[in-house]
Amino acid sequence: MVEQEGLTAKEIDYALQKNENLGSKETSFLIPEDSQSPPEKRLNLFLRRRLMFQRSEHSKDSVFFRDGVRQIDFVLSYVEDVKKDGELKAERRREFEQNLRKTGLDLEIEDKLNSEDGKTYFVKIHAPWEVLVTYAEVLGIKMPIKLSDIPRPKYPPLSYMLGAVKLPSSVKYPTPEYFTAQFSRHRQELFLIEDEATFFPSSTRNRIVYYILSRCPFGVEEGKKKIGIERLLNSNTYLSAYPLHDGQYWKPSKTTRPNERYNLCKNWARFSYFYKEQPFHLIRNYFGEKIGIYFVFLGYYTEMLLFAALVGLACFIYGLLSMENNQTSTEICDPNIGGQMIMCPLCDEVCDYWRLNTTCLHSKFSHLFDNESTVFFALFMGIWVTLFLEFWKQRQARLEYEWDLVDFEEEQQQLQLRPEFEAMCKHKKMNPVTKEMEPHMPLCHRIPWYFVSGTTVTFGMALLLSSMVSIIIYRLSVFATFASFMESEATLQSVKSFFTPQLATALSGSCLNCIVILILNFFYEKISAWITKMEIPRTHQEYESSLTLKMFLFQFVNYYSSCFYVAFFKGKFVGYPGRYTYMFNIWRSEECGPAGCLVELTTQLTIIMIGKQIFANIHEAFQPLIFNWWRRRRARTHSEKLYSRWEQDHDLQMYGHRRLFYEYLETVIQFGFVTLFVASFPLAPLFALMNNIMGIRVDAWKLTTQYRRPVAAKAHSIGVWQDILFGMAIVSVATNAFIVSFTSDIIPRLVYFYAYSTNSTEPLSGYVNNSLSVFLIADFPNHTVPMEKKDFVTCRYRDYRYPPDHEDKYSHNMQFWHVLAAKMTFIIVMEHVVFLFKFLLAWMIPDVPKDVVEKIKREKLMTVKIIHDFELNKLKENLDVEYGNIKKNALVNESNSLEAKTSV
Repeated sequence: MVEQEGLTAKEIDYALQKNENLGSKETSFLIPEDSQSPPEKRLNLFLRRRLMFQRSEHSKDSVFFRDGVRQIDFVLSYVEDVKKDGELKAERRREFEQNLRKTGLDLEIEDKLNSEDGKTYFVKIHAPWEVLVTYAEVLGIKMPIKLSDIPRPKYPPLSYMLGAVKLPSSVKYPTPEYFTAQFSRHRQELFLIEDEATFFPSSTRNRIVYYILSRCPFGVEEGKKKIGIERLLNSNTYLSAYPLHDGQYWKPSKTTRPNERYNLCKNWARFSYFYKEQPFHLIRNYFGEKIGIYFVFLGYYTEMLLFAALVGLACFIYGLLSMENNQTSTEICDPNIGGQMIMCPLCDEVCDYWRLNTTCLHSKFSHLFDNESTVFFALFMGIWVTLFLEFWKQRQARLEYEWDLVDFEEEQQQLQLRPEFEAMCKHKKMNPVTKEMEPHMPLCHRIPWYFVSGTTVTFGMALLLSSMVSIIIYRLSVFATFASFMESEATLQSVKSFFTPQLATALSGSCLNCIVILILNFFYEKISAWITKMEIPRTHQEYESSLTLKMFLFQFVNYYSSCFYVAFFKGKFVGYPGRYTYMFNIWRSEECGPAGCLVELTTQLTIIMIGKQIFANIHEAFQPLIFNWWRRRRARTHSEKLYSRWEQDHDLQMYGHRRLFYEYLETVIQFGFVTLFVASFPLAPLFALMNNIMGIRVDAWKLTTQYRRPVAAKAHSIGVWQDILFGMAIVSVATNAFIVSFTSDIIPRLVYFYAYSTNSTEPLSGYVNNSLSVFLIADFPNHTVPMEKKDFVTCRYRDYRYPPDHEDKYSHNMQFWHVLAAKMTFIIVMEHVVFLFKFLLAWMIPDVPKDVVEKIKREKLMTVKIIHDFELNKLKENLDVEYGNIKKNALVNESNSLEAKTSV
């Protein structure tokens, strides 16, 4: 950086002063300036250059204080504010840092002259041993007491076939297994403390420091006690607060300490490792259990998607192979059958009559997803989702054991009072459990905010539904435009066979809907967070539960409402020619094609699901990259190699408190696409699988290279998301049953096959003609009849109604009621069969595997025995000491009495 020939001593002295003030120890070897000869001046110049080079090398990647001993556990940054509230912010910082020192933390401040931009101050924080042991006991952190004698789980017999996806044992299990116990500073001899500097992992250290920071006061303003680093960050008193990464991610550390960031980047964040398992223990050790369990869940979900993707792909291939031999498509495409069927206009006045065989390609495409395998796949996914959730319970239980979370109590972290709640409360109330006075907010103070919250949520839901209605109106209004344009445009005649007005309307409507969803999603994220904050939740758990409920409700309606409309409402209430239903008495209701609405549901689902995934991946990959590039550009440098470790991390993007929440939300929404409407799109699990394989590596790359290190947090499960997944699993059984019954064409074909077919050799022959009713053109009202006169007498439409010469003309015939009864029967049978399997599987598969139960019992037994032996030995030592003291005192007394006798 400054080791350049030609720099004068004055320039180097200034650079040294800017880089860091040198102590007398470090400059004692320099020759005094008064007695310098020219050679001595050159020697001093060389020594200054050498010293500056060494110190800059040390500062580039150092995670220690200037003494090189005390580890940096946390960093705060700020810029002096020259505005009106600059003095107030400075006073807050002084008070806050003074209180931090009172708690026992060590602070070291880097002057702005030492920073790259010349404006930012950095406060480096170190937690000494006494602070760590005190708060480790307060937080109930478990630490090792003895090497475990329980063997690690063995790979299954056929695991050698999966050798390519396995990680080396040293990466998969970076540390040995230990028996652990909650740390106690009065029992330090019980724990395996080889080195106080490395006994507590860096993730535990930054968790303890953040616990102190979040509860440290910084003054009293407006009669209220102000506490917590989050308030200081929100008021821009501090710019940022973050723990440091271990080192640079592209090379190992030069010190003896392992660079866990480099190990993660090498074994986890590489895209060439997309087929490898994840190093979950490394992730947990570096980022904490809360982030670790998310990646365990995402990895497990991706593994289970593999089975669903293979079955879905097999169903799709079956549809592809049987497409040409499909009886329904054959009749529609046949010029002598489909070509002779004149269909009624699809819109009023501007739409003309059309022949059924113009939808030949559409009917073949429909068969890809609407065939016999649809029923099988719907039943399979109902069982798959049950197995997924039941085996996840087991995986989670195994994880709790491996990560020492068996006795983890939520109140240790999630049920602690939020600092914001404590600061807002003016009242106190006796806790009936602890018998201590705690901050309390009366219900009457919360009711106004609950009212605002409920009103905002209701308004948001109404806005979502109105946006869906707007999309429906768009589809209704543009269909006639597309139909008349494609009919009159000669250049489109060659593509009319596959690019029909229905398809054009469905594609444009789905794309527009996807854009509206992404826009509304952005605003609802901000609104939900604001509403939840205004409710002033008491604990972190209440805050997360409230935010999760609102966000999931918004996202559920936002993403799935259009799919529910196409699946269960479109084409169900259209009426019949001459008596169509109209929305707002203006727009005629949409009809399904001759092959049903399943293809349109598939199109809608594909565009929304894949569009969301593409947008999310591009946003997640490029947004932090561009953000960090811009910050480094503003800092006049483009490489991490040029400035200190804390500045490198400062220029990275912050991994916010709600970042993990959005990751869960994205996964759960994808789970909904995979399960709720999967009967219409068997390739959905395959697309989700490919997205997740790439998404895991993108997330890993971001966490290790583009984000500041997040504060470690504990969690023993995925929380409320598990309940949401169970709810969606139950709803998915009903939605898929209704899709097969009412959206696909399976049930009408089966009814015709068994009850109405008269051809024993080809039972489905004549089905198309049977499924279309006849309408007399003369019965059209004047305002709906096409403008051009035709010589047709009748036209056909999709429904089961009596013909015009029947006494109950245009009323539903008996076959309609037979089909409806069959649909309802199928729904009842499918739901009962799937739910029966669900309950049987849930009963047969224990939540906690037997071997894990035995290991937990073994560890508890050994822990109690170790602690008992320790206390017993300690008691013996104390008794020996006391006995020795008593014996010594007795000897002294005896000798004193003898001396007294002798003197007498």
